[in-house]
Amino acid sequence: MRILTLIDRRAILRNQRRWLYFGMFWLGAVATGLVAVLYARLIDFGFDLFQRMTAHAAWLPLIVTPAVAALGVWLTRRWFPGSEGSGIPQVIATLHDVRTLGPRLLTLRILVGKIALSFLAILGGFTIGREGPTIHVGAALMFSLRRFYPARLRSIYGVGLEHKLALAGAAAGLSAAFNAPLAGVVFAIEELTRSFEQRTSGVLITAIIFAGVVSLALQGNYVYFGTIAIDGHFPDLLFAAVLLVGVLTGIAGGIFCWLLLNTARWMPARLLSLRSQRPVAFGAACGLFIAVIGVASGGHLFGSGYAEARNMLEGHSQLGVAYPLFKMASMVGSYLPGTPGGLFAPSLAIGAGIGNALHMVFGQMQLPMLIALGMVGYLAAVTQSPITAFVIVIEMINGHALVLSLMATALIASQVSKLFAPPLYEALAQRYLRN
Repeated sequence: MRILTLIDRRAILRNQRRWLYFGMFWLGAVATGLVAVLYARLIDFGFDLFQRMTAHAAWLPLIVTPAVAALGVWLTRRWFPGSEGSGIPQVIATLHDVRTLGPRLLTLRILVGKIALSFLAILGGFTIGREGPTIHVGAALMFSLRRFYPARLRSIYGVGLEHKLALAGAAAGLSAAFNAPLAGVVFAIEELTRSFEQRTSGVLITAIIFAGVVSLALQGNYVYFGTIAIDGHFPDLLFAAVLLVGVLTGIAGGIFCWLLLNTARWMPARLLSLRSQRPVAFGAACGLFIAVIGVASGGHLFGSGYAEARNMLEGHSQLGVAYPLFKMASMVGSYLPGTPGGLFAPSLAIGAGIGNALHMVFGQMQLPMLIALGMVGYLAAVTQSPITAFVIVIEMINGHALVLSLMATALIASQVSKLFAPPLYEALAQRYLRN
């Protein structure tokens, strides 16, 4: 009888530990979904303020954007080191060495700084998205929950607990940012870990589902760029279009990665010296560059490019062939000073611009079809994660008629991009691992 009682007690303790273990993940996923939705609304509010300012005075970015850039660089270096860039390289680096880098790159201070500084950047019209920061914020939020586990439970699960918290938070962040749960799963497998352990899968998927449910409850069953309607008619030149879009977006995305990873090989010596010795002044110079080309474009280069991509999809945009090139230039200028912000939305906008421009060559094809191909191609080229890019775009499409074409474009673009540069996030993550 006493033996049975002892067994029952052990079973109860095991169940309590299991419920606490999963319960903290679920709580963190709910919090991540809530923060992601609020953060999205904050970014939209910030860019709306910027547009209202420029509506009254089109020249205002020539003053505001350089000032915001200088202030952002100073605040990042002084108070929030580690919050720069998209945040995905920090998450990848942490997953390689969670004990050392986690307490430095996934803190509540970084969380606050990421949100505040990216809001400041969008107030200045920088070409940034919110998806990468949401991934970083989700990872930091859930990693911080490790403190609520009892010491005995932390000792049982060890470093694996912290690793799973960071991974689940990052995947939940992407799921909530795009309202794309499947993309969150694939992103965690393809980009963050390059593997999928059976013990991790259940925790990861439940976290993504909880974050997605919160996003769904607060924002409704929306589609990020609206529904891309593709009918069942496929032109004879579809194969040629897939090949051309894949190669062009692969070249463009590969050049973008090369520019970010090899600044010493193309930037003038004076700018390199300014960047290393006077980073605040360098940030102001980048802000002025963004402001000049943004004002010259009539304001279409400011922000993430969400509105422009959506207008192109709906056939309402009159942007020219040069839009993708200038948008990419603005994107490079936004990231050189270390502005906190994501790459996903601007990449989709650039890809949409490439697809829109190619409609002059493939005039018999549906414009939304070309734009979808451009989106998936450029995103796959920048991230070199073709499956993630494919899943993100396919979750924006009504119907599955274009599945094989999107997949082929993503694979071609990713392989072409590798001819120019290694995977961007992995290469940037190595810089954190070396420091």
